[in-house]
Amino acid sequence: MANSNTSLWRGQERSSWIRLRTLILLRWVAIIGQITAITVAQQTYHVQLELALCFLAIGVSVMGNLTAILLFPENKRLSEFENFLMVLFDLLQLSFLLYLTGGLNNPFALLLVGPVTISASVMSTRSTLIVGAVAIVLTTLLAQFHLPLRTDLGFVLDMPDILLFGNWAAMVIAIVFLGAYSHRVSSEVQSMSEALSATHMALAREQKLTDLGGVVAAAAHELGTPLATIKLASSELIEELDDRPDLKEDAALIREQADRCRDILRDMGRAGKDDLHLRQAPLSSVIHEAAEPHINRGKNVHFDEGPVGDGDVQQPSILRKPEIIHGLRNLIQNAVDFALGNVWVEAEWTSDRITICIIDDGRGFPAHMFGRIGDPFVRRRRSESDRRARPEYEGMGLGLFIAKTLLERSGAELKFANGTDPYQSLTHHPDRRGAIVQVVWPRNLVDAQHGDSPVPSGANQPFQI
Repeated sequence: MANSNTSLWRGQERSSWIRLRTLILLRWVAIIGQITAITVAQQTYHVQLELALCFLAIGVSVMGNLTAILLFPENKRLSEFENFLMVLFDLLQLSFLLYLTGGLNNPFALLLVGPVTISASVMSTRSTLIVGAVAIVLTTLLAQFHLPLRTDLGFVLDMPDILLFGNWAAMVIAIVFLGAYSHRVSSEVQSMSEALSATHMALAREQKLTDLGGVVAAAAHELGTPLATIKLASSELIEELDDRPDLKEDAALIREQADRCRDILRDMGRAGKDDLHLRQAPLSSVIHEAAEPHINRGKNVHFDEGPVGDGDVQQPSILRKPEIIHGLRNLIQNAVDFALGNVWVEAEWTSDRITICIIDDGRGFPAHMFGRIGDPFVRRRRSESDRRARPEYEGMGLGLFIAKTLLERSGAELKFANGTDPYQSLTHHPDRRGAIVQVVWPRNLVDAQHGDSPVPSGANQPFQI
């Protein structure tokens, strides 16, 4: 799943975002610019040009645009191969014009960088490398082979060899640097966009689950009295219908189904209620709720909660925000996935901050990945032991990115370390030597009673459907 999503955003599918109409418009701009440059050079500066061949090259571009307009709808989006052919055609057409007008002696040779930059921004690495290699080859050929620029007096406009070489070197460097820069930045933007989209989807899903649990719990509360009445009435009927076994059986069935409805509503309502009191929960309850899906996955999850220092600071009641629950759940899932047998969830609090540490007894974070922890789509080559230990893990880092983004949105600061690091200060237990993730909130940001956003008191509000 992760691999397929990545391919959607990087390269082949990304190129299909470009409309044919956009490239046609850009080509019209280039055609107008080429005609203007040739006209000014010939009429104003009296440069002798092969006008017939120049206008033939421009005419081919015009015909290509007109053909595309007639054959394809305006909203057509180009495939990877079609985009590649369009960019390659523009590169070859521009190179032919430069061949006719002095090669690298022509200052407009700088425009050869344009098709490479476009390719790097919207196409795959393979297509970009091909376009860049073609551009470098054409630049090298144009430095040696071209028709000279001549004035009306017959003088040839040529650069000194050292300047021509410098111009060639600058062109090659620009093609390589701008191509690599554009491709890298574009890939980063797209991967971040996809990761943020996944984050919003995860948060929306958690919010919907919370709201759904609230609706069900409220329904269970409201239906509790009618169901109790039905059960009481059916019990009385059972006692009074001893002489009517057929009706007594029906009354027993009614009581049984009333009990069943009560059990179903109770089970469905465990996720929470849309109740002012349940918009908050003790810190330990929120942690246990986040860890619940991963308790019975074959690893031992240990909880350790208490105030810091000698002070008797009461356990805080914090906001039950979906982003907090989902973020902690992702971190605990990550720890359970990589733990050998044990995961520790430590919660500490003071009067001004709340700290949660999630530690496992696995191998910890790879040392070379510390600078990129929390980035979306982090890849690294997996060993055979990694695949056996966690075959479903794709190593994309998206889950950790979602957790980090959601928790930081709630005001938390995250730190990452390994228990084997002698200089880490996140935990002081020598037996907890795996990966460590520390989440720290200023208490006023999540305290549901005395913080910046306390849960209001009063009557519960009705559901808005």
